[in-house]
Amino acid sequence: MKSFSELGGLVYSTDSGRMCPGCRQPVAQCQCASQRAIPAGDGIARVQRETKGRGGKAVTIVRGLVLDAEALTALAKRLKAACGSGGTVKDGQVEVQGDHCDKVVALLQAEGFKVKRSGG
Repeated sequence: MKSFSELGGLVYSTDSGRMCPGCRQPVAQCQCASQRAIPAGDGIARVQRETKGRGGKAVTIVRGLVLDAEALTALAKRLKAACGSGGTVKDGQVEVQGDHCDKVVALLQAEGFKVKRSGG
């Protein structure tokens, strides 16, 4: 377990609210978020169906997209709307609830991405 000093010291300030432990600025003005690098990849979107650790429920995962955070969330929103289900963006990958691999592959190809199905 990390000690208080290893976490960056100040966590909350009554003047500005929550503080970022990395740059010690208010979370709204955090410098760390803008300096995050775009994940490196080969430019091929890999679409996979996964059920591990989800209680048997299927999730469609899209990995390998070389997009910044804003573009990735916009793409995730379009994919979720087209599939009619929920989802999220985690660690540079898009997760769409349900088994929608075929729809996601077709939509990504229509938007001009190179797409491959991965997994079983």
